[in-house]
Amino acid sequence: MDPLEDVLTLLDTRSQLSTGLVAGGRWALRFEPPEGVKFNAVRRGSCLLEVDGVDGPVPLAEGDCYLLARPRPFTLRSDPETAPVAAGPVFARAEAGVARAGEGDEVFLVGGRFSFGARAQELLLDRLPPVVHVPAGTPHAETVRWALDAIDDELTRGQPAAGLVAEHLAVVMLVHVLRLHLARDPHTASGWLAGLSDPVVAAALTSLHRDPARQWTVADLAATAAVSRSTLAARFRTAVGMGPLEYLTRWRIELAARQLREGSTTLAVIARSVGYGSESALSVAFKRVMGVAPGDYRRRPAGQGTPTVAPPS
Repeated sequence: MDPLEDVLTLLDTRSQLSTGLVAGGRWALRFEPPEGVKFNAVRRGSCLLEVDGVDGPVPLAEGDCYLLARPRPFTLRSDPETAPVAAGPVFARAEAGVARAGEGDEVFLVGGRFSFGARAQELLLDRLPPVVHVPAGTPHAETVRWALDAIDDELTRGQPAAGLVAEHLAVVMLVHVLRLHLARDPHTASGWLAGLSDPVVAAALTSLHRDPARQWTVADLAATAAVSRSTLAARFRTAVGMGPLEYLTRWRIELAARQLREGSTTLAVIARSVGYGSESALSVAFKRVMGVAPGDYRRRPAGQGTPTVAPPS
């Protein structure tokens, strides 16, 4: 397992495809803040994307796609001058899975959204900029195009379980968009996500995620990255914002929290599975990181907000 795969799995990442958009002439649609992470891909033509709180429009060309990692209103438009209309009524009139704006069909967008589990904001979304734009012509953009072509093929041919296959293909697309973002703009990520862009830190993160129950030392982790302890400690803290052993504690608590949310496994079993020798040791660490005791966390009603992880002390 690698850290990106671990986090996406932990967050129960799912996709949902939405109505497509065909547009032409002069047009502009104003969208309400989306739930989850919104994505769109331009299959034909070009347009402008404007997101509240983001400076300037983002030009979108054929083959481009984007993610919106924040629940902010946004506008898609043909030009800066056209006054936008609410997108909701336009999409409510969609036929055969396609909404229409303006006159003509020069522009065609497909999209949907990704939904995540309870810890998405803390673990993933806060680590990303509000808009992740993937221009056409990059290797990862080509994979995104392949995934979209495959999604189109699944949905058009109507094969058994086509919807499920299409949703999994959309998650493949998400992974490639995140990979491209890390390769192209590592400075705009933060925390563990930023650490994946540093080969030394990434080696240590991968080791921690591969065996979180091991009693790691900084020296052990430095050996996996073939650097000194001081080099690893400094680079890890610069990239991730905390030391490697503090990160390990927090990741163990995330794993324990998932088990508490999802089942009736005893605290003793959970403690051993994430590297703690006793229930009391896990309880102390859990309360320090999550702000509540494990038992209280388990009893929280489904859907109730998850406590914010305490900042480093």
